[in-house]
Amino acid sequence: MTFQADLNQLGRAGAEALGRQDYGAAGVLFEQIVAARPQDASAWYGLALARRGLVDEAGQLSALDQVLSAHPGHLPALLMKADHFAARGDGRAAAAFYRAVVARAPAFETLSSDLQAAVRRAERESARYAQDYEAHLRGALSKAGFDPAGSSQRFTQSLDLLLGKKQIYFQSPTAFYFPELPQRQFYERAEFPWLAELESKTGLIRDELLSVVRDDQAFRPYIQTNANRPPADYGDLLDSLDWSAFYLIEAGAEVTENAARCPRTMEALRAVPLSRAPGRTPSVLFSLLRPGARIPPHTGQMNTRLICHLPLIVPDGCALRVGNETRPWMEGQTLIFDDTIEHEAWNTSDQLRVVLLFDIWRPELSLDERDLVAAMLAAVDTYGTTP
Repeated sequence: MTFQADLNQLGRAGAEALGRQDYGAAGVLFEQIVAARPQDASAWYGLALARRGLVDEAGQLSALDQVLSAHPGHLPALLMKADHFAARGDGRAAAAFYRAVVARAPAFETLSSDLQAAVRRAERESARYAQDYEAHLRGALSKAGFDPAGSSQRFTQSLDLLLGKKQIYFQSPTAFYFPELPQRQFYERAEFPWLAELESKTGLIRDELLSVVRDDQAFRPYIQTNANRPPADYGDLLDSLDWSAFYLIEAGAEVTENAARCPRTMEALRAVPLSRAPGRTPSVLFSLLRPGARIPPHTGQMNTRLICHLPLIVPDGCALRVGNETRPWMEGQTLIFDDTIEHEAWNTSDQLRVVLLFDIWRPELSLDERDLVAAMLAAVDTYGTTP
């Protein structure tokens, strides 16, 4: 019999000893194996089981550390450490190991029934510790004067992130990134003094929109195939009127015929500080989303502008998610957001949803920076063209 076969036989004998709860004999057998094969995670785990049976906490943890050193995703070892810390009342350590079991588990259907049960238990324990942790934090913060309804919304969001209730999202423009701009999902209407005047014209703008909507040929797909560029990944919305547009200004140029149909809307926009980069911005359009349509998660091209939606027709069941925050549209109340943060929108109603969409410079950019961005974009657009 070979040396390897001898060790395998010792392993089987050790497992049998564990089965009959002869932890002393099992410990001796597994100690022989790990002395000969120090990287044998299975033997170290068997030794941990034996030492747990002998109520040798230090020896158990030492063996488990050897298992996890060789195999960090060893689910039974992670679970045993979690249970150990839970029994000792160390909730922070126990929660960390229960979370690790859940996070490192492979596809559930690939697991044995025993491991499936283990992962389910780890999920339950993780949820319980998460609830306890949240209750602890909120209790302490309440004593410190924290009020979710009245305290800093930035702090409230930081707490949600800490508790795993929200995900961290960053700007991810597809074409141009301007550094050191704040990572804000939505801006608030009160930050833009000119907005009240525009919103006061909502009824006039809606009247012009309704005239346009009655024309079946007025709108065109918002996302269209461009033979000179790779196709956009918008699923069924590519070349679809389910998400469609009626442009008043497109890529910085007024669409004369369309603008003539909406003179009051054009007049209302004169006081708006639109982002101006000839050949690129602004774009001003009626953006239409048909019943049942859903715009998939995506990001915009450049973070030097903000996108504004003035809601004109908004049935129930319509909303916009930007990063980890979802807001419904409310007629006449503009939503201002950074479209380079992942966002999506949907209309689950049986009616049209239409907003007036336009873009403005980010307020954090100086006038000089705006001019330089516009000049750079113009240079980008002239590259590769025939003189």
